[in-house]
Amino acid sequence: MENAKKIPLLCIVGPTASGKTGLSIALAKELKGEIISADSMQIYKGMPIASAAPTKEEKGDTPHHLFEFLEPDTAFSVADYVNLAHKTIYEVYSRGKLPILVGGTGLYVNSVVDNIQFTEEPFDDTFRKKLEAEMDAIGAEEMLKKLAEFDKETAKKLHANNRRRIIRAFEVYYQTGKTITEQNALSKQIPSPYDTIMLGMTYRDREKLYERINLRVDKMLENGLLEEAKQSVALVGRGAGQAIGHKELLPYISGECSLDFAVENLKRETRRYAKRQLTWFNRDERINWLYADECDVLSEAKKIVRRFANEG
Repeated sequence: MENAKKIPLLCIVGPTASGKTGLSIALAKELKGEIISADSMQIYKGMPIASAAPTKEEKGDTPHHLFEFLEPDTAFSVADYVNLAHKTIYEVYSRGKLPILVGGTGLYVNSVVDNIQFTEEPFDDTFRKKLEAEMDAIGAEEMLKKLAEFDKETAKKLHANNRRRIIRAFEVYYQTGKTITEQNALSKQIPSPYDTIMLGMTYRDREKLYERINLRVDKMLENGLLEEAKQSVALVGRGAGQAIGHKELLPYISGECSLDFAVENLKRETRRYAKRQLTWFNRDERINWLYADECDVLSEAKKIVRRFANEG
């Protein structure tokens, strides 16, 4: 490894339905590893179907961490996640096991790998409610335009659906006088404690990935997704209520549309989400991409990991 004092960290990233779970469990068995979630929805209890959390059967005897430990209505920041992830990685490593960070939430992954430092800005509930009311009045797209007036970089990166992060960008600026972009630059001044190798799972033929997404949604419905979504009606916009897989079914549950229409919308939104994930991860040149439609991903992954270890 480049620095013997650094903690080895294997990351497995990629879009939803690409096969990260299967690869991570297979590699954990081969490499004496333990898996740590880097998925912003798999952290919540009560939504294993929508979040595609690994089942008890899939986990087998492989230890899994930071899965399904939060109540669905609990607010949980990126800073909260990073603190827990660092602690968990160290605990896994201290037991002589390889920490394997797995998930499709790029912000979580990069914040951990790059050792982003988060400042503790005071929370102002009144100001947040004012921002939320403004967003309700003018819409997320207009709020993004307003954000771009003082932080173009953050505005370009955020999607209009990500209300929480848009509001947070305004909060950080007005509470600290610095944009999130400026804070991110300052926060990267402390070197990462990890010697990281990153693997990316996807399909060269994008349509094959989309087919897998459509089939996964059908399977989720067979497994009880609709019943799970009914339990989250009161959570819309909060915590787990932001999850793709629940909110798209709520119009059907409330009688506003047919089930077929809601399901097609869910498939479309999931495909769009996968596209956004790929856009995020494709910016990171450290990722070694594995294309499931072109190779034996487990075999190739083991070769890459061995090469990485031998170069150290």
